[in-house]
Amino acid sequence: MKVLLTTINVSYIHQNLAIRLLYALNRQHSGLEWKEFFMKNQEEEIADYCANYNLLAFSCYIWNIKKTLSVAERIKQKNPQAKILLGGPEVSYEWQDLMQNNFIDYLIIGEGEFSFSAFLAHYPLMENIPALVYRQGKNIVHNPVAGNFDLKLLSGINPYAFDNEVELANKIQYIESSRGCPYSCSFCLAGLDNNLRFLPMDTVKSNLLFAMQKGKLIKFLDRTFNAHKRYAIEIFQFILENRRPENIFQFEIKADTLHPEIVAFVKNNVPPGIFRFEVGIQTLNEVSNESAHRRQSFVKIKRVVEELRGIVDFHLDLIVGLPYDYFEDIKRSIEEVFALQATEIQLGFLKFLKGTPNRAEANEHLQIFDKSAPYQIIESKYLSKMELHELSLVEHVLDVYWNKPRAHNTLLYVLKSMSIFEFMHQLGLFAENRINFHQYSLIQLFDVLFQFANENYPDDKILHELIAIDYYLLHKVRPGQRYLTEVEMSYKNSKLLALAQNIHLFRFMVLPVSFGVDYWIRNKKIVEVKDEIVIKYFGTQFPEIIY
Repeated sequence: MKVLLTTINVSYIHQNLAIRLLYALNRQHSGLEWKEFFMKNQEEEIADYCANYNLLAFSCYIWNIKKTLSVAERIKQKNPQAKILLGGPEVSYEWQDLMQNNFIDYLIIGEGEFSFSAFLAHYPLMENIPALVYRQGKNIVHNPVAGNFDLKLLSGINPYAFDNEVELANKIQYIESSRGCPYSCSFCLAGLDNNLRFLPMDTVKSNLLFAMQKGKLIKFLDRTFNAHKRYAIEIFQFILENRRPENIFQFEIKADTLHPEIVAFVKNNVPPGIFRFEVGIQTLNEVSNESAHRRQSFVKIKRVVEELRGIVDFHLDLIVGLPYDYFEDIKRSIEEVFALQATEIQLGFLKFLKGTPNRAEANEHLQIFDKSAPYQIIESKYLSKMELHELSLVEHVLDVYWNKPRAHNTLLYVLKSMSIFEFMHQLGLFAENRINFHQYSLIQLFDVLFQFANENYPDDKILHELIAIDYYLLHKVRPGQRYLTEVEMSYKNSKLLALAQNIHLFRFMVLPVSFGVDYWIRNKKIVEVKDEIVIKYFGTQFPEIIY
């Protein structure tokens, strides 16, 4: 029997850990292969490839379920004898509707390692395969789940051992060192499994070493990496002893429970820029947090971010749409979280994932959500459609001007001089009909920003100057003048000569400003004084500000 383990990833840089593990555990099975597709692949192209197999086993998530189902139907049209097996989080809950599709033959519910191996061993006999859903005549049968997979059975398994090593260099390397989560957030599937289990440390280290040697960005999939202090520090130490200079590591942590020993270890041992901590703050509204079965201390989160700033790059997450979280509450959360000046601030919108308590409780809060994946909130008793739309505009502004990043100096000035939320809110409304936030040029982004500032803050000269400076700093090659006019040429040349700059080898821009440049760069505080900013262009790298 020819069997294909497969999935549809968002893009080329992503990799699916599940199908690699299943292949590694069952590679002795004759006829078993694995292959990944991507969203850019046409459905007909995927179906043509898959129709040559007897069994297709798809790994399913909210981002690929719609396309997966369409592909599965096409496969059946091309090869009616092919069998379709779906697994993954998107089919493990509320699966009854999926089995109404006659082109779906089997589902595996929950963790797939034991069930998939049993399927290959016993097929076509279905009765003894745990967690399998299948048809028996006109009835749908759901075999009992056997319990959690013993992670010790992954000892010595390297999921990337069968990859093309050249291709690995350009992809995210996903590392799993534990499963489960000690917390029970009502909007998250991880909270359904409070049995925290760890892979054998020798296997984690071996796989991590391989990932460091073959790739650049290594992302740990652990839902709360700092749940076990000694385990986290041991992995950190191993990374520091074996990493390559280009390696970057991302961890999902709960910052308010980050043990002081972990903080001290990072401060004293980790070079700046190689660790990224993803922190789910979600909301500062304590009533909303309690309704989602969450406990957190923003005071402690803030302390950790401030203590590790400059060493760790922080990615802070907020969620729009939680119960009891009104527009003004979200505004407060955005304002206070933005003040932490994290590398990235994600403003996500509540998803009602299958199996989560918040999906079951949606009617209680008059929460309406899209019935198709990714099941995003549409409105509720706390937020109208219009308010959600306006918050989506804030999210776009935050993403294109801060997270990329493009206008850091501008937004930091706004943060220190006015309401950052109101600025982004009004900018989003202003830009909505002037630019496509999903397809734009750099000039379009800054034209809209500068026009907005001129119309709404006509007397704020410093704001206008910082927008221009942010624009000029985004070019490797000196751009044409825009938004702010250079000083006169003879003065410019004398200035550059006084700074001992080679005006023949490099290009420069000297701009008159109304604030102390050096003080702003060092302290991010404005001192109003006539000054000039000198930007040096190298042609092959981003420019520098010189004095």
